Amino acid sequence: MIISNRRITGLSADVIAELIAEVGPLWHERQQAKLASRPRKRAVGAGAKHRLVFADRLLAALVHLRHGATHDVLACWFGVDRSTITRAIGEVRPLLPERGCTVSPDVRLRTLAEVVDHLGASGKTGIIDGTEIRVRRPAVGRKDRDEFISGKNKQNAVKSMVVTDGEGRVLWCSPTKPGSCADITHARQSGLVKLLADGPAVEILADAGYQGLGAQTGGHVVTPPHRKFKKNAPDWYEEMHERQRKAHSSRLSGSSTASPTSRTGGRWPATSAAAST
Repeated sequence: MIISNRRITGLSADVIAELIAEVGPLWHERQQAKLASRPRKRAVGAGAKHRLVFADRLLAALVHLRHGATHDVLACWFGVDRSTITRAIGEVRPLLPERGCTVSPDVRLRTLAEVVDHLGASGKTGIIDGTEIRVRRPAVGRKDRDEFISGKNKQNAVKSMVVTDGEGRVLWCSPTKPGSCADITHARQSGLVKLLADGPAVEILADAGYQGLGAQTGGHVVTPPHRKFKKNAPDWYEEMHERQRKAHSSRLSGSSTASPTSRTGGRWPATSAAAST
């Protein structure tokens, strides 16, 4: 099954089989205890059987934890109702910490200020970018209705600013803004400029949507070079600009996409990811 592929779950087939063998019996035991805990008109085991076996329930939970896939999407993949996926993930997630699949509690980042301090203390490079989520058109009569139209995608959307480290771990996700809000405006309103100007020595990579933050933060935000010539640029300038642009793009694309749920040594490694919603 393609959903069990390591690129989707972050785990090898051997590790998944190990989890099924260790966590599966515990799940079955709790299901039986739950059925026997209340008066019944039918014997335990009678009636309809689970359409989603434990192995599929575990896979659904792993994909949800790794990629944040919605329950609706997972329901389509597994051919069941959304409520079945919701119930399955709710049953499996509490079992994983008991197995040792936990996130280390020593680092919890709940604010942007904590993220900046963490990057400064660890010496890691951060990455910021904006992400849009399509929403329904606001109701007629709402004063800020037009502010939700994204200039990039020409659709109604809300936007969040996401901060990750160089290994691709999500450190912080901002509250949403209407889709028309520019990336650089969102960063300023979140307080990033003041935090970087007054805070520790931190390097944060960003795309061209954040050009201008570098000067405002003392060079802490690194963006692609600003194009000085709108047209008729000299050949030497075109070559230099393209070389600098590619060098910056390589730094952004060179970041690892390793998931915090990648398994090592019998446990999932600690991550500082703690999104603020």
